[in-house]
Amino acid sequence: MRFGSAVAWSAAGADAGSFANPSYAALLERDCAILVPENELKWQAIRPNAATFDFTRFDAMLAYAESKGIAMRGHTLLWHQRRWMPAWAESHAYGAGTAEATRILTEHIQTVTRRYGNRIASYDVVNEAVDPSTGNLYETALSTALGGAIPTLDLAFRTARAELPATQLVYNDYMSWEAGGATHRAGVLALLQGFRARGVPVDALGIQSHIGIYSNTPVATLVVNQSPDWRAFLDAVVALGYKLVITEMDVRDTGLPADIPTRDQALSDYARAYLDLMMSYPALKDVLFWGLCDKYSWLQGFEPRADGQPRRPCPYDSSFNPKPMQNAIAAAYAATSARP
Repeated sequence: MRFGSAVAWSAAGADAGSFANPSYAALLERDCAILVPENELKWQAIRPNAATFDFTRFDAMLAYAESKGIAMRGHTLLWHQRRWMPAWAESHAYGAGTAEATRILTEHIQTVTRRYGNRIASYDVVNEAVDPSTGNLYETALSTALGGAIPTLDLAFRTARAELPATQLVYNDYMSWEAGGATHRAGVLALLQGFRARGVPVDALGIQSHIGIYSNTPVATLVVNQSPDWRAFLDAVVALGYKLVITEMDVRDTGLPADIPTRDQALSDYARAYLDLMMSYPALKDVLFWGLCDKYSWLQGFEPRADGQPRRPCPYDSSFNPKPMQNAIAAAYAATSARP
């Protein structure tokens, strides 16, 4: 079972979670068998307008990974939410009928997949299509022009499979095991059931695993309370024949005190319990964190702590030192039988 991480692009030597930062690259090369681009293969990064593609940054990232013998995931061929589609795609003149929208989507997927072929081990073909508050599918200007979300998502997967007959195709979302996630889980499960009923070629569910501790409830209590519903969800997913991938793991410390040893131990215990549960499923093959080092975590800017203290969601601290969470990950792997 491979361990991996998200990685960013930057100029050489920049203070960033990038392969071009020697300190960060050392972590990647020591710990990772698979990487995923944080942003550099999303529509906004590679397609500035309907007629233009720019793969400069991702080309460099893939070349780095290949030079180190590290596999690469593709993220993502379609992020199915209005706010994450590029502005041009939301305002594009799709016209009457579905022909232009079909062209835009299939051209995008074909251009990416034909460029990289089997150099990408696994693709998040569709990302975050389910509204967690309702369980319904989001719509975008593109999907509206294609007749709705379902034909849009189906087209994305069918187009990807036509180009990549042997590559793992993933539906990726952030439904979680925490309280309050039942509606999101139900919506994702309904989508997965629909894919199977329609014969859509989806191989795996990407479970982002942006988990977190949001209260002062003891970790052991959280685990006992959250595990049954989460297991029921996973059981239903694997019963449909899907593989599992942990695609973007980190652990929020929102409900924990500022004291660093206390925080780190709780996060470590929580991560270990989650990984033990997930690794009990033979369908799980890859585990990727959304960054290895606290300093570069997206959560520092996107969702800072109320007390102003830096978050500590990753296996390594901001000085690149291993934390208890790193030991927990290693222990979880050691306790799991080797899987092909």
